[in-house]
Amino acid sequence: MKTMYIAFAAIAVIAVGSNLILGQAGFSSQERAAGPAVRLDN
Repeated sequence: MKTMYIAFAAIAVIAVGSNLILGQAGFSSQERAAGPAVRLDN
């Protein structure tokens, strides 16, 4: 049971960390799919 809780915590840390890192790196779908002629709300 302890191993399962550690795995759940690792999944949460990886998910939150990757969201923060990819958001700062400019890999969001909004930035990747939008061209220069597209106006996006900030």
